Amino acid sequence: MNDALLGGFSEAPVQSSHAFRAALTVLSQPGEIRELSGAMPPAPLSVAAGVLLLTLCDGTTPLHLGGTYDCAPVRDWITFHCGAPLVSAEAAVFALGDWAALQPLGRFAIGLPDYPDRAATLIVEMPALEAKGVALRGPGIADVAYLSLPEVAAFQANRALFPLGFDCFFTCGTHVAALPRSTHVEGI
Repeated sequence: MNDALLGGFSEAPVQSSHAFRAALTVLSQPGEIRELSGAMPPAPLSVAAGVLLLTLCDGTTPLHLGGTYDCAPVRDWITFHCGAPLVSAEAAVFALGDWAALQPLGRFAIGLPDYPDRAATLIVEMPALEAKGVALRGPGIADVAYLSLPEVAAFQANRALFPLGFDCFFTCGTHVAALPRSTHVEGI
């Protein structure tokens, strides 16, 4: 049996609704880390990244794969389970890779003044994801939250573009967190 046929949701309506709720929660509460389960994507994809792809991508959401994530097993799995068209960074609605593979960030859409929602969302695979590190402030955060980010300057520059800019999900194993463009990132 082809490996691309395996690893999707076994109960798609239930699992995708739980995953969608978790994705909305972490986007609305920066610094919050949630667990995602229900998918077994091929390496090098984490479970959390695979669940996000199954939940957020379909045949109408262009996806860019960066670095080692742009490989035959991942492409085949996405094609079978999501149907998302694989595109260049400039045409992507979603982009997936580790931080280095997604550089330079200027390739991704940041929206338009009349349509800021036309920005890319990055799914950044992380070696670790913890509620410590840089300080986060802004909408959805009562006082301050903390999150281990791959760097500070890029997110501060992204915030300066608000209401334009990209949004990010961070994934590691079965865990997901997010950083919307509206969040203020303070270096430690």
